[in-house]
Amino acid sequence: MNNKIKDDILSYITGKRYIHTLSVERECENLSQIFELDAINAQRLSAAALLHDITKEKNTEEQILLCKYYGIPITDEDMSAPKIFHAKTGAYFARDKFPDLTDDLIFGCIWWHTTGRGKMNLLEKLLYLADYIEETRTFTDCVELRRYFYTRIDRSDKIKLLNKTLILSFDMTIKSLIDDGSIINSDTIKSRNYLLKGSLNK
Repeated sequence: MNNKIKDDILSYITGKRYIHTLSVERECENLSQIFELDAINAQRLSAAALLHDITKEKNTEEQILLCKYYGIPITDEDMSAPKIFHAKTGAYFARDKFPDLTDDLIFGCIWWHTTGRGKMNLLEKLLYLADYIEETRTFTDCVELRRYFYTRIDRSDKIKLLNKTLILSFDMTIKSLIDDGSIINSDTIKSRNYLLKGSLNK
């Protein structure tokens, strides 16, 4: 099934975006083994990886049209950070084009892969992380986060490390947005605070 998706998504993403997508899938396969996902959830995670950027190449005007088509509410916050649109439109687009594949868990993984959310489930966390640290990412923050995670995984509580790594990723993202003078999505703040609160209470 996932091999068919690889062929089908070429109608929607190309070039570096396609290479990135395949790399995210490989990263998800690694994480599935590390976190010992069962076969069904491992397949879900791989499918979500292949579909997560399916509308990424559409411009802001096209994203807004997709939001209107699928009935996705558009907030002032969305308009201030239009790069986030693709996660929301991508979730609906994937369910529209791959209805037999995109169940609620895959839909949620795609929807939250850019901002995160409070109470993220394991699959959502793993796709978010895979998207951040896949091997073609060469930004300093991505390289540092990848090193942080993989140099600790063999000697750490895996879930605790995952949560700490996500907190660090949110810190990096928020700092970068502040440095750029950009809007910080409220879901990103909620994601960080939820995980941070959980780690402080343990």
